[in-house]
Amino acid sequence: MPATNRQLQTPLLDALQKCANRSHSPFYAPGHKQGRGIPQPLVELLGEKVFRSDLPELPELDNLFNPEAAIFEAQQLAAAAFGADRTWFLANGSTCGIIAAILAVCNPGDKIILPRNIHQSAISGLILSGAIPIFVNPEYDRDWDIANCITPESAAAALQQHPDAKAVMVVYPTYHGVCGNLRAIAQITHQYNIPLLTDEAHGAHFNFHSELPETALSAGADLTVQSTHKTLGAMTQASMLHVQGSRVDVCKLDRALQLVQSTSPSYLLLASLDAARQQMAIFGEQLIEKTLLLAKQARSNLSKIPGISVLESLNTPGFTALDRSRLTVKVSELGITGFAADEILHCDFGVTAELPMPQHLTFIISLGNIESDIDNLVRAFTILERRRKKEETEFCHLPISPSPSPPLSFLLAKHTFPQQKQ
Repeated sequence: MPATNRQLQTPLLDALQKCANRSHSPFYAPGHKQGRGIPQPLVELLGEKVFRSDLPELPELDNLFNPEAAIFEAQQLAAAAFGADRTWFLANGSTCGIIAAILAVCNPGDKIILPRNIHQSAISGLILSGAIPIFVNPEYDRDWDIANCITPESAAAALQQHPDAKAVMVVYPTYHGVCGNLRAIAQITHQYNIPLLTDEAHGAHFNFHSELPETALSAGADLTVQSTHKTLGAMTQASMLHVQGSRVDVCKLDRALQLVQSTSPSYLLLASLDAARQQMAIFGEQLIEKTLLLAKQARSNLSKIPGISVLESLNTPGFTALDRSRLTVKVSELGITGFAADEILHCDFGVTAELPMPQHLTFIISLGNIESDIDNLVRAFTILERRRKKEETEFCHLPISPSPSPPLSFLLAKHTFPQQKQ
């Protein structure tokens, strides 16, 4: 069967559907028995049908830790779609993939080179593996208050100083969609015959459109972890780990994944990975095309609002490309923090960002967004700017008082500052 026709298949989703619709007497976990014991408030929220598919490791559903049938086939299809030699489905999010990657390449006392802006899951991997971190500072853009990627030069310097390191790990792309020169870092890393590991949690969509940055695997990474749920159509917590080449011991990786994943993985999550892969393999280019058009529309309209800046590029080392579906909007020129703006947008306009920071907010535009989302986003920022202008005018006309007047930023930032979203 041709590869494109094979990508139409959904072996794990089909197996789950067959089991869910089979009439039988279940004497196995979970205790709700295909929804018959689910609390009524949960049924009212989610409906009954979903719980029929909440099943355990039945013979027809294969075994995540020793796949031979439906999961094995689904992972093979995913490897072909994402350009890997081998793919693992992750039911514990990218967190478990990052930890397992470190466990697979590092023994206690081994060195691993990684950036300071690495995800907290890598810190957990260091603790569990006993590996010694050799931290490299990422490049920092002061104007935007954004940490970029590490440069090939900084990776080379770290390897020259620590030639006994067992691996290099990088973030690609960053939370803000910034991509560094991963191809050059891979070439430098491979000169030491060690693997390059990539936290590509925010780049699962890269393989499906030519206007997006190149994927970590195509740039030469040996292992990459992607949060399929972040930018594609899988359910929250469903991720994938991809490997190519022979620099990573897949047997050690298999054992490591067994340490950090549940022995009762959710087949709802696993099947969503199978479905998300099929969706992108068949319709990915047109879905990403629509996403990029929405992002372009948002950039164009937001850039016309006084006091608003949209991240387009950074004249800073560590910046090679930008994921154009990731939208970072600077609001500091409005005299307001990203945290305060985030609460105003969320509470007053029903527009919710992915990540607020002191100077800006970052929004994920993905295949699930529609044009009205972009309209609401632009409208919210337009009104926010008008409020600023109105309050600035009112402030200028306040009567002179012997006591000092509050600064404009105080008048605008009327909301509390919530913690950053994780």
